[in-house]
Order: sequence, then structure tokens, then C-alpha cells
Amino acid sequence: MKSTAVLLCLGLLAAAPAYADGDRLGWPLRPRPAVTRAFDAPAQNWNRGHRGVDLAAAAGQTVHAAAAGTVVFAGELAGRPLVSIAHPGGLRTTYEPVDAAVRVGQLVDAGSVVGVVLAGHPGCGAAACLHWGAMWGPASRADYVDPLGLVVTAELRLKPVDAPGRAPRAAAPR
Repeated sequence: MKSTAVLLCLGLLAAAPAYADGDRLGWPLRPRPAVTRAFDAPAQNWNRGHRGVDLAAAAGQTVHAAAAGTVVFAGELAGRPLVSIAHPGGLRTTYEPVDAAVRVGQLVDAGSVVGVVLAGHPGCGAAACLHWGAMWGPASRADYVDPLGLVVTAELRLKPVDAPGRAPRAAAPR
């Protein structure tokens, strides 16, 4: 019975849209959290490693979808409460330990509430942590990537040319 449930869960995690999208990810916690443990994937997927990042959180803190997508899993997997979202282009993000506020098949927008952080993430150096993962491809042969490399990190703001305090340009010699 347990093996059937695990296979069903893996099948749900493998579902992903097959079209491309160039959007970047947003932070799943607000305000921007501290990273308590970095991404450290092994060279081969079958070896041990840390296939995501741990973000400092508070138990009960709201978790947001990093981008628009479809919830492909919301429940317990291997004894851990987890939410997984398939995004256009084949990227999937995972969030755990999370008490889900979404259901499988639900469409979510970037920033939608997907649940709340639960205490008890192993290896967490804070009161609570959100383990946030990202992967390309089906669960059976997923390529794990550092979600921090996919985050929109800074907003670019340009100063107007005629801004007060700016020295006038010298005329170019003719």
C-alpha cells in the first residue's frame, strides 16, 4: 500500500507543462529571508546532497508560490508535508515543511499563498526553515538547480538625464 502511494506521488510530481517561459522566480517568503543552508547537489542524482536551500522562517509564516503554475502535489511525501508546483517550461518548485492551503490541480499565480511553514525541518539552524527546491524534468530523472540562481534579485532603476544635481554634459567638439 505504501509503495503504491509513493509511486502515485512520484507520478504526480513528474507532471509538468512542456512549453517555455522566461519568467524569473520570486521569493517564497516575505520579507526576503536569510539563507541558512545553501544548495549542494551531488554530482550524481543518486548520491546524498542538499537539493535546495533552507530559508529562515517562523512557524506559521505564509509561503508564496515563486511563480505561476499548477499544484502537482500537496500532502505528505516520505513523512514530510510538501507542496510541489509545476511551472510553464518544465520547472518545478518544492516547498517543505508546509501545511498546504492548496490542492492538486489548482492553478496558482506568482505570489499566491500555498500554505504556512511548519517547525521541524531537519538540519535547520533557525527556529523554523522552509526548504525550497527547484528542478527541471520528470521526478525520475530530474536535474536539480539552485533556486537562488532563478530569483529576481534586484530591480533596475535608471536616473533621468535631467536629474537635479547632475552636471550638464559638455558639448562635443565639432
